[in-house]
Amino acid sequence: MINHTMLVSFTGPIPDPELDQFLTDIEVVVRDTGLLRSFSAQRHIPVPGEDEIPAMIATAVIQFGVETADDLAALFATPAAGQIIQTWQGRHPYRVAWVNHEVVA
Repeated sequence: MINHTMLVSFTGPIPDPELDQFLTDIEVVVRDTGLLRSFSAQRHIPVPGEDEIPAMIATAVIQFGVETADDLAALFATPAAGQIIQTWQGRHPYRVAWVNHEVVA
């Protein structure tokens, strides 16, 4: 199985209900492909002083698993994936860092 782990960092504040909707929308899009084997999304837990660190601090982490690299490529090639990215970038711009990896034991 291959996990795709994304760190999502919105460029400005995003209200909690909108962040919840963003995470739900992403989950629906990837589930609807029929390729998904696992899904998890969590909010960042801030700690005092982290804003002083020169690093990208994610707003949330999203991880989903698929069986193969071909499944991952197919998932990203769906029109719905492009649409959800375009929709949310228009509402609340964000940056993403990701890694595709085997399951971490």
